[in-house]
Amino acid sequence: MNAVVLTGAVMTHPRRRAAAEAIAAKDPRGRVRVVTDPDPSGPPTALRTANPSWSSVGTDATHHVVFQDDVLIAEDFFPYLEKVAAAVPGEAVAFYEGWEGRNSGVVRLGALTGAHWAYAIDEHVPSLALMLPGEAARGYERFAAEHGDGWPYDVVIQRYLKALGIPVRIAVPSTVDHDDVPSIAGNSTHGWRRATFFTDRASFSPEPDDICPAFSVVPFYQYGESKCAVRQAEGREVLDTDRYLRRIGLLDRCETGLAAADLPELPGTVCRQVWLTAFATGVALAGLTERDPDPAVAAAVMDSLGPGGLCEEYTGAELVPMIPLVRELALTALDAGRAAHRATVGTSRPAPAPGVVVTGGDPAFAAQLARLLTDAGCAAAHTERLDPQRSPDTVVHLGTPHDTGYPLPDLLADAEKLGARRLLHVSSAAVYRGGAAEDRTEDSVRERPTDAEARLWWDAEEQCRTWGRQTGTPVQIVRCAEPVGPHAPLSGVLADWMLRAWTRRPMPLTEGRRHQIVDYRDMADALAALLARPAGAGVYNVASAGYDETAFAELVTETARRTPWEQAPAAAPHTPVMSTALITAETGWRPSASVPGGARAQAQWLACDTHDDLGGLWA
Repeated sequence: MNAVVLTGAVMTHPRRRAAAEAIAAKDPRGRVRVVTDPDPSGPPTALRTANPSWSSVGTDATHHVVFQDDVLIAEDFFPYLEKVAAAVPGEAVAFYEGWEGRNSGVVRLGALTGAHWAYAIDEHVPSLALMLPGEAARGYERFAAEHGDGWPYDVVIQRYLKALGIPVRIAVPSTVDHDDVPSIAGNSTHGWRRATFFTDRASFSPEPDDICPAFSVVPFYQYGESKCAVRQAEGREVLDTDRYLRRIGLLDRCETGLAAADLPELPGTVCRQVWLTAFATGVALAGLTERDPDPAVAAAVMDSLGPGGLCEEYTGAELVPMIPLVRELALTALDAGRAAHRATVGTSRPAPAPGVVVTGGDPAFAAQLARLLTDAGCAAAHTERLDPQRSPDTVVHLGTPHDTGYPLPDLLADAEKLGARRLLHVSSAAVYRGGAAEDRTEDSVRERPTDAEARLWWDAEEQCRTWGRQTGTPVQIVRCAEPVGPHAPLSGVLADWMLRAWTRRPMPLTEGRRHQIVDYRDMADALAALLARPAGAGVYNVASAGYDETAFAELVTETARRTPWEQAPAAAPHTPVMSTALITAETGWRPSASVPGGARAQAQWLACDTHDDLGGLWA
């Protein structure tokens, strides 16, 4: 064990100083001080008080712990804290994880496998009670001053730790819980918040096998939807749980189990989402251990499943009677998921050879699109450049009007050499800029546009069409509305407004504009619908939904952060709204994805999953 010198702080608002002092007094050695908001009349934010709280680290401290002022602390917490610091001196340690976050799934899996710790997945850092190594604590204020720029505190500290390469381990169970008082950080709109799994007595007994797992698949229940965070080469992919179960061949078993279950008196959508989450948790658990989970632990972690997924929709009073109903359903689904994994483990499910190659665009977005195409029945793979050893049947190229590492002429030349039999070039609705503002059809632009941005998109389309005529290869142009979802381009209006919302800047609205977006899942399904038909020439518009200016701003406030807006002149020519009647008439495709869900996925990605780009996003 390493020698530990501990200091700490409780961040608070002056009107809650008494509560903060009570928390600080729980350290029998008096090492925790109270730090008050330096601008108590300002907008509610924990970020402002976090800076002096971390800077209060002692000059000789090896570790520093910061609490928020609305916490409950387990008995014997501070002796336990010292032992933890000595055992893992170079890591950040979160002693609380709320039931409403992605990492609730991490805690749930950790508890079910008997682990005492688990590494956090990418999300905001659980910061209600967080300990950092002393040097990391000393450097936080400078980083926040340079990169904070209005972002939420738990996002800023997540970025900071990511930049330092310091992992975040979460205590299982939590030894700190959330007290049910109004949030000074402005988080009260997130509803009733408590720990996923809490113990009121902290104990530390290191054992040789007391490892800290990093789970590759984490099911969780959030915003009323069941999701799985799945490790991919480019980072975590967060996807609907039913989609994940379909990928691994267990969705039919999940649906059969749900159909046979004795469902409680809860809304049907709640029953389904709870079942999906717990079933997937059982599948993941069975892949980690053959041991049965402790029944009391399993019941405790499923007690928090319903409130975590529904706390933004239901009040605490409404959630309390739902807890036992959700728990029993979830325990049944957990067992069903474990049984499904055992029944199919070792079963071979060869992946179909990809006939579609996705190139261009952001590599992470392109890789995501390839997986979604495969989900839709079009086996696809992503590559940044066409493989000279593999002849693709179809190339789906995500166009961009700006220079990339794989210029369009090079792609077309490679596709010809390799004998590609079909090209789908994904273009943009921006090609319609400069003309009529409403319901643009595919044939409404027949010559090179006058708008500069539109010309760039048109010229790329023309290169593809000319290449198709010269080589005899069918070329189809797919003009997409502003893409929305994880890894979507940051050039869109929605992305810009979300970044403004996250960083507490007003959104500039221009009266009279209409917006159109395409959900990343709808984009994949539209491409799959075209690929399912014989190859042919044509242009198709693809979009999921349209909004007027105010409704578009409300979408941001509902899925990212509540923020004001102001009237302002448009900074650039606006992309008009398109008609999608043609693709529907020819293929039957219609948008089906939850657009608010896709927008929320983009907002969460911008806040929680873009740690490795501290440049443009954080400038």
